[in-house]
Amino acid sequence: MELLIKGTKVVDWTGEFVGDIYINDGVICEIGKNIEKNCKVLNGEGYTLLPSFIDMHCHFRDPGLTYKEDLITGSNAAYRGGFTAVNLMANTKPVCSDMAVVNYVLEKAKSNNLVDMHQTVSITRDLKGEDISHLDSIDHTVRFISDDGKEVSKNEVMLKAMLKAKEKGITVICHAESEELNDISTRLSENVMTWRDIQLAKFTECSLHIAHVSTKEAMEYIIEGKKNGQRLSCEVAPHHLALNSSIKYRVNPPLRETEDIEFLIKAMKEGWVDAIATDHAPHSEEDKRNGAPGISGIETAFATCYTKLVREGHIPLTKLSELMSKRPAELMGLNKGQIKIGYDGDLVLVKLEEFTVDTEKFASKGKNTPINNKKLWGIVEATIKKGEIMYSAVDNC
Repeated sequence: MELLIKGTKVVDWTGEFVGDIYINDGVICEIGKNIEKNCKVLNGEGYTLLPSFIDMHCHFRDPGLTYKEDLITGSNAAYRGGFTAVNLMANTKPVCSDMAVVNYVLEKAKSNNLVDMHQTVSITRDLKGEDISHLDSIDHTVRFISDDGKEVSKNEVMLKAMLKAKEKGITVICHAESEELNDISTRLSENVMTWRDIQLAKFTECSLHIAHVSTKEAMEYIIEGKKNGQRLSCEVAPHHLALNSSIKYRVNPPLRETEDIEFLIKAMKEGWVDAIATDHAPHSEEDKRNGAPGISGIETAFATCYTKLVREGHIPLTKLSELMSKRPAELMGLNKGQIKIGYDGDLVLVKLEEFTVDTEKFASKGKNTPINNKKLWGIVEATIKKGEIMYSAVDNC
C-alpha cells in the first residue's frame, strides 16, 4: 500500500517544515519536496501533519463491559482522536489476569484491523490485591502490569510484584491511591502511595510508570526519583491539565487546584513528564449518574492539550508531539511517534482551527465529558495507520 501526502506542514518533536511524505508498505520511505509517485495522493495544503498519537493508558471495557465500550468502538474513537496505538488497562470482566484475555484482545484487534493494542495484565489476580502467581505465566507480548482503578495496598505484595516485573523485564504501572486515606484527603492518598511506589521501585530496581499524576507533591517525588537515576516514567492526563476543582466532575484522581496544574505544566516544560495519556474511561449515562469516575477523552485529547498548552503559550507543538507521540511510543516499544524514514507510516492530519465539542458525534459509546459544547482548537481531519487512511473528514481522502 502506497500513500503520498503533498504540500503539508510537517511537525514532529524535531521541528517543522513544509513538504511531502511518501509511505510504502507501511513505513515512511521518503521525506522531502516535490516528490512524485504513481499512487494515492493526499493533498495536505492548509493542514498540519503530525505523528499519530500513542495512548499509554485507556479503557476499552472489552471483554465483559461492552455496554460502555468495546474494541471496535474504542478503536473508532481512537482514530477519530488521531491515535493509532493504545495500552489497555486490565479492569475488564473478567479481569485480564491471564493470557486468554490478552490473546482475545490481540486477535480481535488484528482480525478487525483496529488500532494497534497492547493489553496490560493485572498485578494481582482479579485485582484483589493478594495473589501474583499468575504473573509467572505471562509471555513476551505483555509489557506492562497494573491494577489501575485501584492500588495494591499491601507493601509486601507490591514489592514481590516489582521483583517479578524486574525478572521478566516488564514495567509496573501504578495507580497511586491509598483507599484508607481517601475519606481524609484524596490529595494525601495520591501523595503517600506515589512516594511508597517510588521507594519500592528504588529498592527492587524495577521499571516503574506512574499513571495520571495530578498533584504538585506527587510530581515532586517523581522528579526527585528521576534525579536519583531511577527507572521511572510518568504520565499526566489532559483533564488534569485543562480542568480544575471548580468543575464538579468525578474523575479518579480528582480534578485538582490551579497551583497543581501550573506545577505539572512547569514539570512538563522542564522535561520531567514523559507522556500525556488520556485515561479514556467511557461510561453509560446510568453508570455516570451513579457516581462512576472517568471521562471519555480520547477523541478530544489533542484538542484539549493543543488549546491549553500550545495556544496558551506554555509549550510549542513540537513538545506536544514529543509528549503525545514520541515518548509514549518509546515507552511502549513501538516503531512509531516520529516522522522519520523507516518508522511506521502512522500519521495524523489536523487543522489548527476552532470547533465546538459535540458528544453526539463521538464514535465512543461513552459521551461522559464535562467539555461538551465547549470550544477547543485543533481538529483531527484524518488518521493514517501504516499508510492506510483509517479515518477521514477531508474531502480529498
